[in-house]
Amino acid sequence: MPLRPIDAIFVHPERRLYVVYYRGELWQLPRMKIDGQSWQNRQPYTDDSSGLYLSIHQAISDPVLAQKLRTLNLPMAVRGSNLVRFEAWWETHGFDWLKDKLSTGQSPLAAHQADTKMIDNQPSSPSNYFSALASPDNTTTHKNPEQKVIAVAEAEEVTDIFADMLADLADEVLHQQR
Repeated sequence: MPLRPIDAIFVHPERRLYVVYYRGELWQLPRMKIDGQSWQNRQPYTDDSSGLYLSIHQAISDPVLAQKLRTLNLPMAVRGSNLVRFEAWWETHGFDWLKDKLSTGQSPLAAHQADTKMIDNQPSSPSNYFSALASPDNTTTHKNPEQKVIAVAEAEEVTDIFADMLADLADEVLHQQR
């Protein structure tokens, strides 16, 4: 049985663009932005793939797109690899790495990375990653009770989506015969 196709985010540093490895195919995004709009405007990547390098940040901040692109929190040793090296690692070690993560109860999904920077709409400014949490004077923003309830409900919905994704992935990998 073949190994589950992987979704991964690559960067082309010279052309300054993201290329998404989606189920074995390369898709170029129109700008250095990963969100639903960019994904809808994607085009097949037809240029030389030798200039593509695996992004060190695989988590996507857009929850709807993160559900579609099930990127993984790949080991540090493979991050920054070119496409050929990454594909060779995935073919050789991917199944065992994924199975080990799931059998120990760890989530391999990049969406579950809470302590690393996520790819968002403004990748060039690290301070923007926390701008939603702090106001200009670096104090936390205050929400009225209704806003807090809505934010909690949205957070629970996102958590349930990623929990379902993890359950599907675990079922797929742990019950697959090699």
